[in-house]
Amino acid sequence: MSDHPRGAVTESNHHQPPPPSLLAQSRRGATYLILLQVGSRALTFVVNQVLLRFLSPELLGISTQLDLYSNSALFFARESLRVALQRQEDTSDPLEAEGIKVNRNASQPKTQSNKAQEVVNLSYLAIALGLPLATIFASLYLRNADVVVLGTPAIRPSLYLYCLATVLELFSEPCFAVAQQQMLYGVRASAETLATFTRCLVTCGTVIWASNVNVTLGALPFAVGQMAYAVVLNLVYLSRLNIFTPDKAYSLLIKPIVPSSPALLYDRFSLPRLNLAFTIYAQSIFKHLLTTGDSFLIAAFTSLESQGAYTLAANYGGLVARLVFQPIEETSRSLFGRLLHQSASPTGNAAAQSEKLTRQQGDQTATYLRFLLRFYLLICTIVVTIGPSFSPLLLHVVAGSRWSDSDAASVLAAYCYYIPLLAVNGILEAFVSAAATPEELRVQSAWMIAFSAAFVGTGFLLLHVGDLGAQGLVVANAVNMLCRIAWSWHFVEGHLCRRGADLNFAAALPRVGTVMYACGTAWYLSRLELVLGGSLLQLGQGVVAAGSCGLIT
Repeated sequence: MSDHPRGAVTESNHHQPPPPSLLAQSRRGATYLILLQVGSRALTFVVNQVLLRFLSPELLGISTQLDLYSNSALFFARESLRVALQRQEDTSDPLEAEGIKVNRNASQPKTQSNKAQEVVNLSYLAIALGLPLATIFASLYLRNADVVVLGTPAIRPSLYLYCLATVLELFSEPCFAVAQQQMLYGVRASAETLATFTRCLVTCGTVIWASNVNVTLGALPFAVGQMAYAVVLNLVYLSRLNIFTPDKAYSLLIKPIVPSSPALLYDRFSLPRLNLAFTIYAQSIFKHLLTTGDSFLIAAFTSLESQGAYTLAANYGGLVARLVFQPIEETSRSLFGRLLHQSASPTGNAAAQSEKLTRQQGDQTATYLRFLLRFYLLICTIVVTIGPSFSPLLLHVVAGSRWSDSDAASVLAAYCYYIPLLAVNGILEAFVSAAATPEELRVQSAWMIAFSAAFVGTGFLLLHVGDLGAQGLVVANAVNMLCRIAWSWHFVEGHLCRRGADLNFAAALPRVGTVMYACGTAWYLSRLELVLGGSLLQLGQGVVAAGSCGLIT
């Protein structure tokens, strides 16, 4: 019998891609999450169009504030734990992909069920952390809210209901942790899709009912919709994960992990995972401040017009990152964690097997990362080729001529060149979060302080001294992102080199012919007057050129 671990490749097949089961699950997971992102945003757009007929802009603004309150509490309560819990050893096959039936007998190894129990136990820390955070954030919101907000009908019941919904949503974390650890993305997609649909239906239904009976509810419909989301999310997760199945190999409640280990706190919580989560938590706070740093910078050094132009450009330019890149990065982080932390079977020569497995893990990971980088760069080639020329047309269609004739068009065009940096940095940092030790993550955080200083310095020079407005902020963000890419690239190459693998970035680059054709297409499009007032022939030429660029890549 072969002593190779399941899913590994033999030495003769040294450069084969990762095991089909892992790749298939990761690909399916990315598809699910992309569809989830697109569907949820489409539903939100439709709901907003309906609500515009019944609610004032002020109420929509208050609902945005309440969403920000809930998302902030959820982010600080669970984000670091979610990242830490994805780094689990892949010591046996995942649970059956979508049926989730678990039937084990005493003679079968229980390592995988112990891993599932470990992530369940740790996920309860998010609940324990979320309870005080939701309360504190609610108190801060009421203390700092504008007088107009506090005078809105039912604002306090709305906030309290949001608080309760936030806590209730955190109670789904044990189920989320199991689904994520077992790569059961279909379970997550079905739960979040149904919950999102229910929230939209309940919110619209409540608003329409209140309008028909002439009752003023303020922001309460949004709070009721959020509560419906949390309830449905928990119900779907529990039903799909068969919590009441008596033969389940793990429990969705906290229970001791057998056998006991010195690495377990109270026989329930993994100390290495807690240490990692704490490091990631500190880093996530810092990253969150960096993410909002551009808002402070542009508010300090630019006009209101430039602030509006940058906000609009960032919202539209970031759609590709939010809809495509973010789901892929999330599933890839899980896959990297499994590929880099697989355990060898306890047979054969332990040292030789460990060395072989380490080399195989490096090759598998490098192959997958190289494939993702090539995929990203091909998408970004299309974006950079057609995006700058189509920016005025896009803004004219979706925002009107007032925006297409403003600085927003040039800012959005500049943002198109920033998107490839977002893409590459996202996938490299997904690798870092899956592979780095707590000490290496602390080193990364220290470097980020230097990168943020470079960002602020560049932004000051371009915005305050150079008076470049929102375009200068895009350049400053690009400088910061290049610094982060350089550090992550150095880490990835070093990590793979220690495993005897080579990333071979040249193989991820688009072909020379593709680049030349893209440059020619970009030049051709720049010669066209791509605005709605232009001729239909010019517009048609632009569409054909853009489509041909997409096909040739």
